[in-house]
Amino acid sequence: MPASDVGASRGPSQNRFGPRVIALANLALHRGAAGLMLVLAVLAALVFCRESFAAEPGDVTSGALMMRAKGGDQVVEAVRLGTDIDMTVSGLTVRTRVTQAFRNDTGHWVEAVYVYPLPDDGGVDTLKMVVGNKVIVGEIKKKAEAQAIYDAAKAQGKKAALVEQGRPNMFTNSVANVAPGETVLVQIEYQAPVAVSAGDYSLRVPLVVAPRYTSPGAPAAPDAAAPVVDPRVHGKINPVTITVHLRAGFPLAGVSSATHALDVRDERGGKRITLASGQVPADRDFVLTWRAAPLTAPAVGLFHEKVAGDDYVLAQLTPPIAARATTPAPRDIVFVIDNSGSMGGESMQQAKASLAYGLAHLKPGDRFNVVRFDDTVTVLFPSAVSADAAHLAKAQDYVASLDADGGTEMLPAMAAALKDDHAGETGRVRQVVFLTDGAIGDEQGLFDTISANRGRSRVFMVGIGSAPNTYLMSRAAELGRGTFTHIGSTDGVEGAMRQLFDKLESPVATNLAVTFEGAEADLAPAVLPDLYRGEPITVAARVGAMKGVLRISGMIDGKPWETRIPLKDAEAGKGISKLWARRKVTDAEVARSLAQISEEDADARVLKLGLDHQLVTSQTSLVAVDKTPSRPADAPLTRADLPLNLPAGWDFDVLFGGARHPGADGQADADADQQVAGLDLPQTATDGPLLVMVGLGLLALGGLLGAGGWVLSGRRNAA
Repeated sequence: MPASDVGASRGPSQNRFGPRVIALANLALHRGAAGLMLVLAVLAALVFCRESFAAEPGDVTSGALMMRAKGGDQVVEAVRLGTDIDMTVSGLTVRTRVTQAFRNDTGHWVEAVYVYPLPDDGGVDTLKMVVGNKVIVGEIKKKAEAQAIYDAAKAQGKKAALVEQGRPNMFTNSVANVAPGETVLVQIEYQAPVAVSAGDYSLRVPLVVAPRYTSPGAPAAPDAAAPVVDPRVHGKINPVTITVHLRAGFPLAGVSSATHALDVRDERGGKRITLASGQVPADRDFVLTWRAAPLTAPAVGLFHEKVAGDDYVLAQLTPPIAARATTPAPRDIVFVIDNSGSMGGESMQQAKASLAYGLAHLKPGDRFNVVRFDDTVTVLFPSAVSADAAHLAKAQDYVASLDADGGTEMLPAMAAALKDDHAGETGRVRQVVFLTDGAIGDEQGLFDTISANRGRSRVFMVGIGSAPNTYLMSRAAELGRGTFTHIGSTDGVEGAMRQLFDKLESPVATNLAVTFEGAEADLAPAVLPDLYRGEPITVAARVGAMKGVLRISGMIDGKPWETRIPLKDAEAGKGISKLWARRKVTDAEVARSLAQISEEDADARVLKLGLDHQLVTSQTSLVAVDKTPSRPADAPLTRADLPLNLPAGWDFDVLFGGARHPGADGQADADADQQVAGLDLPQTATDGPLLVMVGLGLLALGGLLGAGGWVLSGRRNAA
């Protein structure tokens, strides 16, 4: 679906009051406490209007979570969600505020639970909750301690919010004791680096979580409980608004998005970017790309932040692009393609087109092989074969015949690809190109496979589809000393694969090393991967003092190369300490994967980093509790798992077997066992004409926190 068509199915009346709500909310937010009361009054009026529009079940047409009382025919709307994202880009870093609105339109006290994605290299550090006119600020605690505090507050009838990390790019937000008719705002903040590749600067905002495949007999992933709605039946849900304040630090040649239509305007110090349609359903990731105007010298950036007496620096530089080697080293390339059920629809077409492009651009002297997998693995040739016409024709025909079906058993496929029958041929470059959506639950198993078998191979992960598992892709590429490439649409296949093959032909720099001369430093990452054309080096460090020189060295086209940056030239930056801490967490997890440290040592390192730098990690959580009980002791509490969109381009029939998945209707019976009040939760979500208006009013209220930012989405086990 073109970016401009997102949300095109909305009815003509959906946004008829939207501009008035925005104007009233913005006016109110400039008038302090009186403004707060005005916003609340506006919201109350909108809720009254909403009740009149959907007094009967038959009046509801699309987009709201429904609840049905056990043993009765009455259907009522349950917790409703609004999402807004506000981002500020300052050179190499992105500071993001994500605000969620939970509204309970039932007559029951509920606990709202939503699973959502964040960038895997982002560090969550702030949680705030607004209940009425109260602002409650969260604290980082040990994970078990935070859970205990939350559970106790929930049992005592107090308002409470909990942010937990299920996996590094997956967080769950729970809000307890939402009263009938009440709205609660929850806001988190996180810091992440800007990605740079081939001269393009970019940021990605994950908006939807793809259903995960879990091997038969394996334990279910902890974040695999969110229901998925069939878009053909219920339309799109979970509207999102996005604002980006772009301060790139250099003149811009252009700003674009391959995923969404944009509205780009000038503002003081840079650009203000919003979605052209105002709001969109959360069914695909948001990607923003910008490019620098032509420069006469390589761009160099060095930023500094002082926190709690410690100095932190973040350095990024794009090395000079040397002429290509006249005789590139011959290569052995293994292409791996995922043809499991989760790849059904557009994703499979993208993967096949990508692999076909790769085969067509092999050169004389190269050798290759093809591995395909679902819940079985097939290797096309017994070992790598020469890239001649006969072998290439056989491979192209084989790829064209593939269909998406079955489970996603990625580990045996990776092991087969890393099997090196020519390990002694040091004059050849061995590369693995792995095309998948990454929809598996056992990421750690894949990392262990790469660590144990990589040898001289470089692993290049190609993420397919509108919502790939970027955590798995990025970490697998890091462990495999390769890179991660995302292909979000069939139209983007040629450009993305062309860039990838430019990298594969010859890396710019290898054997990279970073040292600080005249200053002690703790680097993250501790080990740098190979450097590829157009991709700057990014290094974060905690230094003893801002003196001396940062030195980066390596080999370019077989010759020594280095660059030196005086620390005194660093500019002021924000959030660098948290970026460094997040990378140190990643280093600890990588060391765990490589068996360099024990499980206990890795957990201890992650825990200390989380507590010291106020980050949500696998060992820490953010918890916020209102000290005043709000739910009467005799009132039951109901849990509501908010439903998700299927990622754009996914085929519902292929994934769920042609019939509506139990995650939509049958989820009611499964959820009933978890509910104190014994309610069924059929996930007949609808779009609701005034859902966006209420959400926009709540977004304005989020400005009381100095914020605005909402991101979410949930996960469903596809097994």
